[in-house]
Amino acid sequence: MNGGTVPEVGRGDLTHAEWARLAPLLPGGGLPGGRWSDHRMVINGILSRLRTDVPWRDVPSQHGPWKTVYERHRRWSADGTWDKILRLLLAHADAEDRIDWSMVGIDSTSSRAHQHAARARTTPPRIPGLRARPPQHRADEGLGRSRGGLTSKIHLVGEGGRRPVAFLITPGQWGDAPQLIPVLERLSVPRLATGRPRTRPDHLSGDKAYSSRRNRRYLRRRQIKHTIAEPRSQRDNRQRRGRRGGRPVGFDKTICRRRNEVERTINALKNFRAVATRYDKRAYVFHGTVALATIRLWLRP
Repeated sequence: MNGGTVPEVGRGDLTHAEWARLAPLLPGGGLPGGRWSDHRMVINGILSRLRTDVPWRDVPSQHGPWKTVYERHRRWSADGTWDKILRLLLAHADAEDRIDWSMVGIDSTSSRAHQHAARARTTPPRIPGLRARPPQHRADEGLGRSRGGLTSKIHLVGEGGRRPVAFLITPGQWGDAPQLIPVLERLSVPRLATGRPRTRPDHLSGDKAYSSRRNRRYLRRRQIKHTIAEPRSQRDNRQRRGRRGGRPVGFDKTICRRRNEVERTINALKNFRAVATRYDKRAYVFHGTVALATIRLWLRP
């Protein structure tokens, strides 16, 4: 790294163009010397684990000591450094007009928790004479039991270029509709020049799971056009109530076809094996893992 030598780019490592975009956003600016002189080597080690989902101890030795690689990722996940880098990267992308604000999609995906991630739990006290209950996980650790077993759910908003612009991690059994507002509240892209951050897309698309009066009122209040299909049960209930049921929900099939963009965004995100399967025990570390995967998607041309 030092002495002006250009490092060799290995499989899955940051390319020179990607590093040129990322280096100015890192703590210390990615400059040689000082505490963070090995940024590129260590980040490539984190990306290697993100891509291959190997245990931290098995990260290739060319990326430095595995403990250094793990601690850098854990520390930057805990203090929000990955989130800050992502916000700055989105700000630059917005200034370059690379974010498609005309249509964004919202959806969720489940990540099966590995047994190593299942240890962050609170076990209820055992009372003599009562049947033991299964271990309970804290809601803030983003672990819960659903049909797929112990899972975490990633709720995200993706733009047309198959890249996330906001995401939220919850336990796997949490529903989609209640998370629409919290995810959109996380959508905040700062501007490089003066002005308020960009928080409102022109149009939002979602599947039937996000159909609710509360969500539609929220979107109308924020003047966000939306295309969300209405489930048959809600439609039948509205028709039974007559005039009190309200107006029919507007739905454009042509616009709805673009909903596949957010599904392709999820597919691109879960190409990272450490995102498709959760190996991180703590929720803030898994959040940093998803944030780093998002950063890597935005670094690509």
